[in-house]
Amino acid sequence: MFLILAVVILGSAVLCVTTKRIMRAATFLLFVLFGVAGIYFLLDYTFLGAAQISVYAGGVTMLYVFAIQLVGKRSLQGLVEQVRGSRVIFGAIMSLVGLATVLVVLFKNQFIYAAAARPDTEVPMEIIGRALVGADRYQYVLAFELISVFLLACIIGGLAVARKDSLRKEE
Repeated sequence: MFLILAVVILGSAVLCVTTKRIMRAATFLLFVLFGVAGIYFLLDYTFLGAAQISVYAGGVTMLYVFAIQLVGKRSLQGLVEQVRGSRVIFGAIMSLVGLATVLVVLFKNQFIYAAAARPDTEVPMEIIGRALVGADRYQYVLAFELISVFLLACIIGGLAVARKDSLRKEE
């Protein structure tokens, strides 16, 4: 089952970033999120699986709404901009920076070392939860708060763009 989910996740992720149509990209993203939820259910993390489906699948539904409302009709029909080589290089560099950041975070967390010291035992969910929502060193509640403020700014920006478009149509 894991291999099937892994193939679905990886295939959908590749198709999501390579397709030229925004609605198809959002649909492939939905498949990725359901696949990740399936992995959570395989690991018996039912709460995380349910949260993955409800929060992120609901978020993809909002992505559909914003895509339909904010993106022009011609873009939805497949008109895309040409990608320059410099943008691809910049994207590759930023991907490597993101990978390095993830690796640094993984190696600085104490539950990674605890799992390596006792490979036959699994890390309790309480330790992972404290690392994610704690405010001490190497804990990530501040990062979650910054992401929530960033998402709020994106929503406000989307509403501002939609309002400007509706004001232009009225004139």
